[in-house]
Amino acid sequence: MGFLSGRVTCMRFRVSGRAPRSFDQECLDALAANAIGKQRVASGDGSQVGWIAGDHILDTSFDLAKNVINDALHVAMRVDEQKMPSDLLRAYYQVELQALAATNPSGHPSSKQKRQAREYAKDRLETEAKDGRYLRRKAIPVLWDSRSNEMLFGATSVTALDRLVTLFHQTFDRKFELLGAGRQAFNLAELTNQTRFVDDATPTAFAPGGQVSEVAWMPDENNRDFLGNEFLLWLWHYLEQESDTLKLSDDSEVAVMIARTLQLECPRGQTGRESISSDGPTKLPEAHRAIQAGKLPRKVGLTLVRRESQYELTLQAETLAIGAAKLPVSEADEERARLEERVTQVRDLLETLDLMYAVFIQRRCSEAWTKEAARIKKWLHQ
Repeated sequence: MGFLSGRVTCMRFRVSGRAPRSFDQECLDALAANAIGKQRVASGDGSQVGWIAGDHILDTSFDLAKNVINDALHVAMRVDEQKMPSDLLRAYYQVELQALAATNPSGHPSSKQKRQAREYAKDRLETEAKDGRYLRRKAIPVLWDSRSNEMLFGATSVTALDRLVTLFHQTFDRKFELLGAGRQAFNLAELTNQTRFVDDATPTAFAPGGQVSEVAWMPDENNRDFLGNEFLLWLWHYLEQESDTLKLSDDSEVAVMIARTLQLECPRGQTGRESISSDGPTKLPEAHRAIQAGKLPRKVGLTLVRRESQYELTLQAETLAIGAAKLPVSEADEERARLEERVTQVRDLLETLDLMYAVFIQRRCSEAWTKEAARIKKWLHQ
């Protein structure tokens, strides 16, 4: 389930408070107390939210051996929603309306009859829904790593995230914070006492037209997530003009290739957005024309190779959310060893992305950024 098999999609969050030393039975008891079905009253929209243990959509049997793997808690949030079929609602409405208007001399239904038909159709659907025939169940994986005190959430939906906020606080009495590009920039800058550079950062004007005072998709002037867009553009320039390998702060190296997908958008909100799908999207003329016109990358597909491990994924610029990440195939013979190796691979992927971003932030938070930005501008104008 979720992070333990298949491709990985997630957003990253820092959990408040101290990292748990370990996940124990008390933690599992809290999950069981907030398992799906334990709510007495459903939400206003008719949905219910709760935890499941992960073997299947109905599994609420939490167990240390099953749910705690390599110092990480692995469960899922299940959302139950009533999804009334709109086509059936329209059909019931037409049937009821036809019956009500059958005796009208004009042959046409009145306004009152239309209201009655809508009410009858809705009541009929709601009556049918009581037996669960229109219930839709969805499980979203959650991985809480005690080593980093990070939580990975296997969805990017704002609605799903809002539900997780409530459920997580209700279960563990903790909150969490998105580790987006701005937050990560502050965290990395703190290590080298360079936070003032992040505080003072404004969007870099790479293309003609002067300084960009604000970014269309980030109306909050205190938000620094635009650094994620600049990171992807800087990475694109670095790969084309300097090297296809980045030297990281731990003395390891990562080979990087932009592949499969590229999404760009105008930060001024004037020239729209563009999506390019190709084995090498940044090599195409339309990609270069887009950034020359001032568009910034908002999502890219990446292939990374570090320490003989290869990862394929998409990376969203502002949130640093990971999409459809393909991890190396485990060579472990035992299932438990395979699961523990899988958690290690997830950690290694996050570490690789953090170290790559740290290279950019170190340059961005230095006096040398002016020259670096000038080189990118020159490259764009070629």
